Amino acid sequence: EHDTLTGLLNRKTFDDQFLKCLGEQAAGGAALWLGVIDIDHFKRVNDGFGHLIGDEVLLLVARLLRSAFRHGDRLYRFGGEEFVVLLRADAREHAELAFERFRAQMEAFCFPQVGPVTVSVGFTRLRPLDNASAAFERADQAVYHAKQHGRNQVRCHDALVETGEFHEEDKSGEIELF
Repeated sequence: EHDTLTGLLNRKTFDDQFLKCLGEQAAGGAALWLGVIDIDHFKRVNDGFGHLIGDEVLLLVARLLRSAFRHGDRLYRFGGEEFVVLLRADAREHAELAFERFRAQMEAFCFPQVGPVTVSVGFTRLRPLDNASAAFERADQAVYHAKQHGRNQVRCHDALVETGEFHEEDKSGEIELF
């Protein structure tokens, strides 16, 4: 259930818990938001300082995640330098504030031997007929947008669609076989 390096929940646990979370939202809970967090230029950390220091950065990012988000928010290491957060928030602005708070903490933290490390964050609201891959893909598209537009920022997929920067086809309810 947990990533061996960081102690955060792992990807398998995310896949197992996703539908349960959607059910809780459908039963009248607060809206759920899925955020994908990607460490900017992490390959430079591993290449420049070695994998042991890279692992230390990942451990410290996990610690910062735990301090930035609430106890009930679910924190996952998806692999490599990518993390996922499932959080409850009544409005997009509240979700964005939570992700922005984490981004700012990362930017302000001085990692031993490495110095500053930043993250790009993309997030989306979970939809009633979502599957895990569709929700993840939307948030991941927002991360990619953040990276293309300067990194070290938070972007909401839903807002990017509203402003016309993204056009989407509805993939909710589709079944992914592989």
